[in-house]
Amino acid sequence: MAVDREFYMRQALDLAREAARAGEVPVGCVVVRGSEIVGRGRNRREEKRSAASHAEMEAIAQANAALDTWRLEDCELYVTLEPCPMCAGAILNARISRVWYGARDPAFGACGGVVNLFMEDFPNRPALVGGILEAECRAVLSSFFGGLRRERDKLT
Repeated sequence: MAVDREFYMRQALDLAREAARAGEVPVGCVVVRGSEIVGRGRNRREEKRSAASHAEMEAIAQANAALDTWRLEDCELYVTLEPCPMCAGAILNARISRVWYGARDPAFGACGGVVNLFMEDFPNRPALVGGILEAECRAVLSSFFGGLRRERDKLT
């Protein structure tokens, strides 16, 4: 049976939309082992007042707890926005085997947007595939930031 990559990215998109409704930058992430989602996360930096509360960090922590291990080498990660350096480092350290992302991040992306940490000589480098439901992922981000600009413009 073929794996439906779009199904998992849609799960991440649902989490991104949830983040947007909470006033967070809309990024969502799921960690998958086999065909089971073992970790879910969304941005919560504002809610938790923590720079480390990114979607990937939440999903990885949830997967660690669900599987009772820090090693996630038999897992894949789906995220709506290209991981930043912090999240790419966590992915490397968790030994996640493959990363699927939606939209490229030209400002903070650490998988090609600014730099590609996964091409460096680390002992465990995940395979990387970008552009999964890219237009939908980009639209969620554009809508969120467009709303912020409109609100800002009302105040000036």
